[in-house]
Amino acid sequence: MADKLCFNLVSPERELMSAEVDQVDIPGTEGWIGVLPNHSPLMTALAPGMVRIKSGSDETRIFVRGGFAEISPAGLTILAEEAMKAEDLNAERIAQRVKNAEEDLADADTDEKKLAANQALASLKELQAAL
Repeated sequence: MADKLCFNLVSPERELMSAEVDQVDIPGTEGWIGVLPNHSPLMTALAPGMVRIKSGSDETRIFVRGGFAEISPAGLTILAEEAMKAEDLNAERIAQRVKNAEEDLADADTDEKKLAANQALASLKELQAAL
């Protein structure tokens, strides 16, 4: 039995983490999944939420907004639509962005603008809820 899990988390912008870890908890669309070394193979879509990476007594948290997770004999790979380390998140700045997005939605004068503003607002609220 392997002692560590090979874990990689990648977003379109960059690789956020590549490490040997003890456990990773991921927000699947059907519920939380705890991944340990030698986990059964699985592919799942991700729900917005915090990925929790545990290595010894250390825990790292990374917010993901959508994407996929693949668990294989080689380890766990997450391909996130958007990902940010928890320490990079600022609650006040996110609250201001939510307020601005609500104003953008109220000011939208076409269906296309309303749809785009509503999607942006929903994404920001998911991020805010994950804090």
